[in-house]
Amino acid sequence: MNFKFPAFLLATSCILFSVNAMASVNLPVHKEVLPNGLTVLLHPNTQSPTVSCRLFYVTGSVHEVPGKSGLAHILEHELFKGTKKVGITDSVADARFMEIQDSLQALIRPAKLAGDTAAVKKLTAEHDSVVNEHRKIFVKDELWSAYQAAGGTGLNAFTSDLMTAYIVTLPKNKIELFMWLEADRMQNAVLREFYSERSVVREERRMRYDDKPTGRFYETLNSMIYEAFPYRVPTIGWPSDIDNLTREMADEHYRKYYKPRNAILVLAGDLDTVSTMEMVKKYFGNIPAGEAFPPLTIRDPEQAGEKRLTIKRDDAPNIYNVCFKTAEVGDPSLYALDIIEGVLNGRSGRLYKRLVEQERLAVSVRAFNSPNKYVSEFGVQVNLRPGVDPEKAEKIVWEELEKMKSEPISKRDFDKVKNHAYAALVRSFTDMENVATMLAWYEMYGDYKIFLNWADQLNKVNAADVQAVAQQTFVREKSVAGFLLKK
Repeated sequence: MNFKFPAFLLATSCILFSVNAMASVNLPVHKEVLPNGLTVLLHPNTQSPTVSCRLFYVTGSVHEVPGKSGLAHILEHELFKGTKKVGITDSVADARFMEIQDSLQALIRPAKLAGDTAAVKKLTAEHDSVVNEHRKIFVKDELWSAYQAAGGTGLNAFTSDLMTAYIVTLPKNKIELFMWLEADRMQNAVLREFYSERSVVREERRMRYDDKPTGRFYETLNSMIYEAFPYRVPTIGWPSDIDNLTREMADEHYRKYYKPRNAILVLAGDLDTVSTMEMVKKYFGNIPAGEAFPPLTIRDPEQAGEKRLTIKRDDAPNIYNVCFKTAEVGDPSLYALDIIEGVLNGRSGRLYKRLVEQERLAVSVRAFNSPNKYVSEFGVQVNLRPGVDPEKAEKIVWEELEKMKSEPISKRDFDKVKNHAYAALVRSFTDMENVATMLAWYEMYGDYKIFLNWADQLNKVNAADVQAVAQQTFVREKSVAGFLLKK
């Protein structure tokens, strides 16, 4: 399923909050786009002497062509191997080692295709011997160590269908280190140990998807929800694609697209906007823009009818899922679906009361409204009790969805959902890591202001809007149902 950040993660010193009234957000954000295309967002906030730093590259699995799925994800791993300056003691010897490894891999690939196992074994042993010699001039984890030595926290990276993110929080007097390291990584990354890292990714896939019942279930369900659109492709990659990725493929992708025109730089915390922008321009301003991705013109055809998936395994946890495709982020219908999510969700929600408390068919249940660029999802997931009839749970879910279509939501339900949403918004307001991530995420969607205006837009939704959107969305012929059941 596609990853979703909650739409209400904002920050506290700048919100005027009132229950049952318009909630306005005044979050100071300086936005500037450099001539080379780098988008910069700065949010000054002095509540803590730290700065949360985010660098998003708008390159994910949606940009991968058939045969190269998993490329963006393996690049995320590879960019921690270092650069021409970081992670190595001898850059000249480094380049020589890389050239030898590439030439050996160029011999291994045709030998594999020809089924010449003896040649593959011999060449692989020679390649691995060169890698072991190469490692003697590595400075292991030097980039991570530099951040940690500077007091960095929250060090992480992740890849989604739309982007790859590199994140860290630093003391306010150390953000120039972030600029230096990330500008260097944007220009001079060296994809060392590519084939051993490819094996690591393949093992990661085996543990998270191939050997895990829920992994294969959701991966298959996702490929049914999306017929043509590339959200159907797993971000980690298909097994056969991972096995055939090459360092040259990854290096070409990096050289073209890991560049300013496809990047969003966000800093949130104790910073001065003027001096920080000067620093950004000093380190990133002269980097060539790079190539833009071709427009993503492919869209799914109209769904031909209801789709159903049933998987039975001895180790299955008993899950029922139903999903519907919805409009892309920013569309007014998604705010009405946020209200529906709130009415159905939680211990006081309609689904929990019926499925968990009254009928005792489930141990937990959740509705999810997942906004995304191009196309979004709304769904319900039910974790069933052992031995129950899944069709009974499905029947109740559809009864509650039909009620959303036929019965207006009460003012009490509206107030409950909006109050909870605004309370969550205010609670999240103190976390600059959330603020930085959300600014970057929604700028990637098209405009960070969608995020800032969310509360106002939610407050405009009325009962008629909810009913109309429910009627448009909850249609059997447009649904995709999945059952993961114990044998």
